[in-house]
Amino acid sequence: MGPTVAEIRQRLQEAGAREFAVLERSLVADTRKGVRDAVEVARRRIEAEQAERERLASLYAFERALAEGRGAGVVVGLDEVGRGPLAGPLAVGAVVLPPEPAVEGLNDSKQLKAEVRERIALEVKQVAVAWTVEYVEAADIDAAGMTASLVTAFRHALAHIETAGVRPDVVLLDGNPLRLDDREVNVVKGDCRCASIAAASIVAKVERDALMCRYAEDYPEYGFDSCKGYASPAHIEAIKRFGLTPLHRATFCTAFTQPTLF
Repeated sequence: MGPTVAEIRQRLQEAGAREFAVLERSLVADTRKGVRDAVEVARRRIEAEQAERERLASLYAFERALAEGRGAGVVVGLDEVGRGPLAGPLAVGAVVLPPEPAVEGLNDSKQLKAEVRERIALEVKQVAVAWTVEYVEAADIDAAGMTASLVTAFRHALAHIETAGVRPDVVLLDGNPLRLDDREVNVVKGDCRCASIAAASIVAKVERDALMCRYAEDYPEYGFDSCKGYASPAHIEAIKRFGLTPLHRATFCTAFTQPTLF
């Protein structure tokens, strides 16, 4: 352990008054700089916290304005996860949130770390008026195509919410129109603009990721726990080496399973 401040001061005093005065001024300046730095860190933290509160409030205010503009009250947000993977299901989340309490950290699921998503998903499930995640399996995606599969999953998710006794007045969808319901309102980048769409995105992502981790126990060669079914180099190599599982979307994997013509 190094010398204490008192010990340093004593040594400086012993070195002579003039030298001590010079060094003491330097120490005072360093102390003031330390205080200024601490104040600046605190200021930035406060500003960041205020910006986050405003961002979160805007998510709730945006969808509330959409509902009020249609003379409506109950809003359900829906979002899909897993449109692009080579394996695993398509997942669609649906969430009806109460006005309060606000779920801190709501955002596009892709913008959040896994541990943060899991915390938020748990809170969403606890406070939501209703929520669900619906799946379309790989074989059905191959048979019907992605657009039809999306419509099916969204309709099942909406039906589940209504079966739970909640009748939404507005159905908010992230992205392009699907024309699945006359209550449908499409919001471009809705998962970072609307609270309920963000919540649906997070819940669907967490639930699907957990499902892919369970599938990894049955098919350890494919690394589903890490790639979640997406086209990672290791996953593609496993397809080439071991072939397809029942979890794979065969129509997505033709580039890796068909023999080359050259």
